[in-house]
Amino acid sequence: MKDGPHIARIAALIGDSARADVLTALMSDRALTATELAAVAGVTKQTISAHLAKLLDAGLLAVEQQGRHRYFRLANADVAQLLESLMNVAFRSGAVRVRSSPREPALRRARMCYDHLAGEVGVQLYEALVRQGLLQPAPDGVALTPAGTTWFTQVGIDTAALQQQRRMLCRPCLDWSERRHHLGGALGAALLQRLLDGGWARRAPATQGTPSRVVQFTPKGELALRDWL
Repeated sequence: MKDGPHIARIAALIGDSARADVLTALMSDRALTATELAAVAGVTKQTISAHLAKLLDAGLLAVEQQGRHRYFRLANADVAQLLESLMNVAFRSGAVRVRSSPREPALRRARMCYDHLAGEVGVQLYEALVRQGLLQPAPDGVALTPAGTTWFTQVGIDTAALQQQRRMLCRPCLDWSERRHHLGGALGAALLQRLLDGGWARRAPATQGTPSRVVQFTPKGELALRDWL
């Protein structure tokens, strides 16, 4: 008798091209309708309904009803972490879709990894935090230092409140494009939100109804980053 999680079922669900496109689109951390996801996957509304039903049943997606519309999103951070890891493996193995797009350099420079900052800027920021002693290596990945607590408080982030969350405070997240780590966890999400709220960064405009994962820095944000780094 076989025991343990049935990973083949989850792998088969993610392995379908249309469902993989849906899950990748939802890595933008924005809820999308079935119509929007059908456009992303290049399938009919009837077909996308069947795909979404399977993903919901497997616990990979969650759905919220608002008026006449149903909005789909990734079920939780674990699913996002799984997808980012798969992107990482795909990139390392050469399974990359080549697109001649001016957005590609922007995606590599700074992007959303679920709800925290990834790409070249995210990696540089994480490494600067470690280099300055604000974060330090720990048995489970990385830990916040007393100096780090002071620094995050100075930039407007309440680390004590973040530590009350069930989510891990901070963890290194392997970046698929840079081959190094950026900052994940509740602290990584709070840091990106601080950049957005402060007007230092913004999400790139959506393209054909699909939310962009690209993060663009304002001139004010570029100066702040230079100071932090």
